Amino acid sequence: MTTRRQFIGGAVVLAGGYSALRYGGPALRDLLTPLPEAQALDAPAGFRALPLSSVSQGLDPLVGLEPAQVHEVAPDQLDGRLCEALFGLDRVPDGVVPIASFSDYACPFCRVLTPRLNALEAASGGALRVKWHELPILGPASTDGARAALAAAQQGRYAETHARLIRAAFQPTEAYLRALSQDLSLDAERLLTDMQSPAIDAALTDSRALAQLFGMVGTPALVVGRTLVQGEISARNLDRLIAVERAAGPPPGCA
Repeated sequence: MTTRRQFIGGAVVLAGGYSALRYGGPALRDLLTPLPEAQALDAPAGFRALPLSSVSQGLDPLVGLEPAQVHEVAPDQLDGRLCEALFGLDRVPDGVVPIASFSDYACPFCRVLTPRLNALEAASGGALRVKWHELPILGPASTDGARAALAAAQQGRYAETHARLIRAAFQPTEAYLRALSQDLSLDAERLLTDMQSPAIDAALTDSRALAQLFGMVGTPALVVGRTLVQGEISARNLDRLIAVERAAGPPPGCA
């Protein structure tokens, strides 16, 4: 009887595995499918991109950058400081994988990817470093949210503000930002003033220039080491890519 139960149980597992594979079980697909081959980018030199065909069709994580929404920024303003602008580091220590994350607060998959990146960085013991880039492409509310988060960084509270804004729908009115400031122990008057400061303008300009340099078509977008990923990426494939980049060493210009 025990043998028969084991046989039946094994058959159920096999049938379930076949069903998951046949009908699109993402976890099993990840197990059996290697990372797609990365393609070299024209610029910046030495960087590459995973093909967009790897983007999940379960939801639409990509939001197109309309020409009218993008202020032209000369990418050559990044010459000589690509590593610092992209990863927030003059050089990347051996064994550390830098990640640049570009997001918009109204982007659906950004709300999934952001806490995943936070958890990976926290668990890495310093072996992962995430640089957060605000790339507001979905209208005035996104832009105001981006400016508020960057202004909160001036008070040392970027992570908390970013986490709050990314996980909920909001309209960043003055009243909302004052309430948020109270919740996060921020100086509301300073926050509202800093939102319009040259430093915030410069941070947004750098992120736009990087997006144009890498040819990003929307959010979310990641640069993991030397590899650009646009759109949705599974947790397993992100782990795989981090391992590949760790083995490859610091990205170009960051050694």
